[in-house]
Amino acid sequence: MAAAFEDFKFNKQVLNAIADAGYTEPTPVQQKAIPPILNGQDVMGIAQTGTGKTAAYVLPMIMKLKYAQGEHARALIISPTRELAMQIEENVKIYSKYTDLRTVVVYGGLGPKTQIEQINKGVDIIVATPGRFMDIYLAGHIHTKPLQVLVLDEADKMMDMGFMPQINRILEVVPRKRQNLLFSATMSEKIHELAGNFLEFPTVIEVTPQATPAQTVTQKLYNVPNVKTKINLLRNLLDQEENAITKLIVFCKTRAVAEDVYQYLLRKHGQKDVKVLHANKGQNTRINSINAFKDDEVKILVATDVASRGIDVSNVSHVINFDVPVVYEDYVHRIGRTGRALQQGEAITFCNPAEVYYMGKIQKLIRQTVDVYTIPEGVFVEETGYDERQDQNREIDLQKRKEDPDFKGAFHEKKTLNQHKKFDAKKRKANPKLAAAKAKRNLKRK
Repeated sequence: MAAAFEDFKFNKQVLNAIADAGYTEPTPVQQKAIPPILNGQDVMGIAQTGTGKTAAYVLPMIMKLKYAQGEHARALIISPTRELAMQIEENVKIYSKYTDLRTVVVYGGLGPKTQIEQINKGVDIIVATPGRFMDIYLAGHIHTKPLQVLVLDEADKMMDMGFMPQINRILEVVPRKRQNLLFSATMSEKIHELAGNFLEFPTVIEVTPQATPAQTVTQKLYNVPNVKTKINLLRNLLDQEENAITKLIVFCKTRAVAEDVYQYLLRKHGQKDVKVLHANKGQNTRINSINAFKDDEVKILVATDVASRGIDVSNVSHVINFDVPVVYEDYVHRIGRTGRALQQGEAITFCNPAEVYYMGKIQKLIRQTVDVYTIPEGVFVEETGYDERQDQNREIDLQKRKEDPDFKGAFHEKKTLNQHKKFDAKKRKANPKLAAAKAKRNLKRK
C-alpha cells in the first residue's frame, strides 16, 4: 500500500498541488481507492466524511483528464446539496491548479443563466446537484456523450433526500461505457441496489466499519431535562476556559430551534462571533456564513443538518448536538465535522427524556457507548414547562408504540374519552341552564 503520494505515479502538476494543499501522506481511503481508480475500475467506497474521500477520487480523475480538451465535460460529480457541491468544486480547483482543466459547479437556489454561460464557454469537469443538472441537460446545454467518469458522492444522503428518480434519469442519459465511482457513508439495502444498477464488477473499499465515528473524536453525553436548561448548559460550556472551544458548530434539529439558539448566542457574543445556517436562509447568506466560519472570522456556527455533510472546515474543535438527531446516521455526519484529518475533536450531545430513545439507537448503530457526564454545578436546572413536558410525553408514547404496537400510553383514546367526560361534567356544573338545553336537543335528535 502506498505510503506517499509519489508512490501513485502522479505527474508533477498533481504532486505540486498536493504539496501546496499541505498533504504529507495519503489517508486510508486514498491508499485504497486511488490505485483502482487510476486503473479505470469502478469503485464503491464506504467512507465517512472527513476521511479524505474527495481527494481519493478527484486526484486520479485529474490524472486521467490531464488537460483541457474540447467543449464538453468529460467528468461529472453528483452531490446531494449545494453546500457539498461548492465544497467539491473548491477542492477540484485546488488539486487542478497546475493544469488548465475547467470546472463548473451547478446547483439550484439561484437562476441557471450564469451557470449555463460558464458551461457554454467550455468545461472539463461538472460538479452538480441532481435536479439542477437535469434542468440544464433538458434545456440542451449539457452534452453527455464525451463523459468518461461519473461520481455519485454521499449516495446515502441523496437517497434520504428523495433524489432517486433524478439519479435514475442521469444514469439513462450518460454513456454506457464510462468509469463509475460511488461513495457512501453507510451501506444500506438501497445503496446495495443502486450499486447493482450502477457499477460493473466494482472494487469495494471500506475504510472504517459502517457508521463508526472517527477515532479522533471524544464523545460526551449530558442528560438535560428541557430547552432552557440546554441553553444554560451551552452558556456554561462556552464560558469554561478548560473546554478550549476555539471553533464550534452547534447542531439543531429544526430551523426554529436553530434560530432561537442563534438569537441567544447573538445577544451574548454579537454578530462578529456567530453565524447561522439553515434552509430558510437565502443562498448568499448561507455561502457567506460558511465562508466566514471557514476563514475564522466567526467562532460559532449554528446549523441544522443541511450543513452536517460535506462542509469541510478544518480545525473545528467542538461539535455540540443541541438536539439528538432523529436520523441516526446524521449523528455520525454531525460529529464528523470535528476530529478531521487526524486532529483531535470533541462532540457533546444534550439529550432530553424524549431523546433517550434516539440516543440508544445511535449507540447501537455506532457500536459504542457514549460516556454520560453530570451537568456541572454552575448550571441552573430549570423546571420543565407544562407544554414541553406534554410534548415529551407524547413523543415517548410514540416511541413505545413503535416498539410495541399494542402499547396504550398516557395519550391513548380511552384516557382522552374520560378527560372529555370530566370536562363536560365540569361545564354542566358551572352552567346548569346550558347543560339542560343541550340535553333537550340530544333527546330531540334521538
